[in-house]
Amino acid sequence: MKALVLAAGRGERMRPLTDSVPKPLLTVAGTPLIVWHLERLAGIGVREVVINTSWLAEQFEPVLGDGGQWGLQLRYSYEGPEALETGGGMLHALDLLGHEKPFIAVNGDVWSDFDPALLPPEPQGEAHLVLVDNPVHHPEGDFSLSDTGLLSSDGANRLTFAGIGIYRPSLLAPWRNVIHVTGNATDNQPPRFKLAPLLRAAMTRGEVTGEHHRGRWTDVGTPQRLAELDASLSRSGPDAGMAR
Repeated sequence: MKALVLAAGRGERMRPLTDSVPKPLLTVAGTPLIVWHLERLAGIGVREVVINTSWLAEQFEPVLGDGGQWGLQLRYSYEGPEALETGGGMLHALDLLGHEKPFIAVNGDVWSDFDPALLPPEPQGEAHLVLVDNPVHHPEGDFSLSDTGLLSSDGANRLTFAGIGIYRPSLLAPWRNVIHVTGNATDNQPPRFKLAPLLRAAMTRGEVTGEHHRGRWTDVGTPQRLAELDASLSRSGPDAGMAR
């Protein structure tokens, strides 16, 4: 199985740190955020990882190389000077990920002790997402998880999407019918759009499942949360990243 690490965003809320370093390359406990993901993916047998890039894209390869140090083959999906958002970035990376087999995708700016080996080999429908308890900064949550494991965009007891999931490429197939894109999307100007509308459309068809991860998770969206995570992991020692 291949994997995608979403790493193209500008990281506006992390400024001034992200003025000179892309957010996924910021370090916690001495390790870049993105490397925590690469190590976990390599640990479950993933061998090919695509990293989408835009802001300060030239910094990734000097730090990560070709992935050989983790037993990975890294490929970079450069989106141009303006990031294509989660949906556009995923669509743009499909030529590297493949158009037929499911793939894992992880937001490069989150940290979690979730073990990706717990993901199903493939989703029952179009996607399977990992959800977490709502953090203080996002109390309303994103999606509701039913007793049968189906996700919906409405409902009680909403949880927050962790930025970790497994997807079928076919999830993206109806993007022209679901997404309103300003301008003309071409090979030289790919579309820029969020993934959430496609997920919600698939949810209405009962094609998105999920699971509730009750372990550690942080959306590293501000310098304060980065500092808090760094302090916590530095205190925890070498087993900090082990999944619960």
